[in-house]
Amino acid sequence: MKKILAFASIVLLLICCKSKQEAQVRFGAVDISRVIGEMTETMVHDVTNPPLAARFFAYTCLAGYEVVAQNNKDFASMKGRINDLPALQKPDSIKGYNAQLAALLAMMQVAEKLQPSGKMIQAYHNRLTDSLQQAGLDAAVLDASERYAAVVTKQVLQYARGDGYRTISNYPRYTPVSNQQGTWYPTPPAYMAAVEPHFKMVRPFTLDSAAQFKPDAPAPYTTQKGTPFYQMMEEIYRHKLTDEEKAIAAFWDCNPFAVQDNGHLLVGLKKISPGAHWLGITGIACAKGGKNFEQSMEIFTAVSMGLMDGFICCWDEKYRSNRIRPETAIRQNLDPEWKPLLQTPPFPEYLSGHSTISGASATILTRYFGDAFAYEDTVEIRYGLPARKFSSFRQAAEEAAISRLYGGIHFKDAVANGLVQGELVGKQVLKKLGK
Repeated sequence: MKKILAFASIVLLLICCKSKQEAQVRFGAVDISRVIGEMTETMVHDVTNPPLAARFFAYTCLAGYEVVAQNNKDFASMKGRINDLPALQKPDSIKGYNAQLAALLAMMQVAEKLQPSGKMIQAYHNRLTDSLQQAGLDAAVLDASERYAAVVTKQVLQYARGDGYRTISNYPRYTPVSNQQGTWYPTPPAYMAAVEPHFKMVRPFTLDSAAQFKPDAPAPYTTQKGTPFYQMMEEIYRHKLTDEEKAIAAFWDCNPFAVQDNGHLLVGLKKISPGAHWLGITGIACAKGGKNFEQSMEIFTAVSMGLMDGFICCWDEKYRSNRIRPETAIRQNLDPEWKPLLQTPPFPEYLSGHSTISGASATILTRYFGDAFAYEDTVEIRYGLPARKFSSFRQAAEEAAISRLYGGIHFKDAVANGLVQGELVGKQVLKKLGK
């Protein structure tokens, strides 16, 4: 039933046409959101880490946007605005395509190639095209749109191959520093290896370098009472969480690595990434704000690039400062039995990734929708969490950031400085895109 309803708006539009030749499909923000949703489901299945998820989203959205730019003079190509993107060839010999459909197909084709379980995206791709054909879309239009998308997809994938990710994915596994106090070490229950320690080497979209917005250094580690670090450690340990604070922490958890310890077996809890959550918010905003397909494609692309560049900046600092997690510090210095509310993700503590990408996303979305855009966040309902209402994107970003303190997985300076870094990244994206 859900698969049928997913295409209801398209199907109804086609049925209303008098003949197959008159069938003109129009798509909207919801259709972009559906592709993002299918990508997210695939990432949950694959346990895709947050920085890599952002990379998948960014190139997928870029492909869709470049199709839009080639067919609508109101939207300029990203060439000259993002790093190293060449002029993409427009397949002028292909006629009779639907530009919006071609944009969606390009998104799916890129996602199918980039994501490990791309066949899951292919299944959605097939359901969409089957539904369109059954509703009366001319097969020639569909074929032309597929071929058009393939030309753009090939070029975007070539661009993606040059960003350095394939090189760093072959580097040796990161070894934690064992002879220095206050440095990161894998945490229970799974004691996973450090995630993406070389992500700073990936080519950003809009940044001059990964260190362009290098933050202030974290408070130095010390076991001396009364020092800034010790006070932050005690703040987490001694704070009695309210029910509302627990709900906030759970809502923004977005930890793909979370597992449940069932005796001798660790079972993955299958959660979405923080980037997927913010792209879900982007879809909600585009729908509520009445943005058309082309406008929505631009906004999704801007936010996804902010996610990618935000993670590059944040991961640069994480593996520079290499700071200990609260869970490890508190167990070593205050209480060997202490556990945080949330499971600690497998990478160093400073900065907070949630804070960084939330600050970037909120900054970009505020530029497109305004300072006081109220909305209801329903992204996590399908994953068993209730909706939450926000009066602005800034409020949501601040809540997402502080949720990491409530969850016991970040110190306060990582939260505050992460938001600052994220805002700088968001402004950089907007500057480069001319917004």
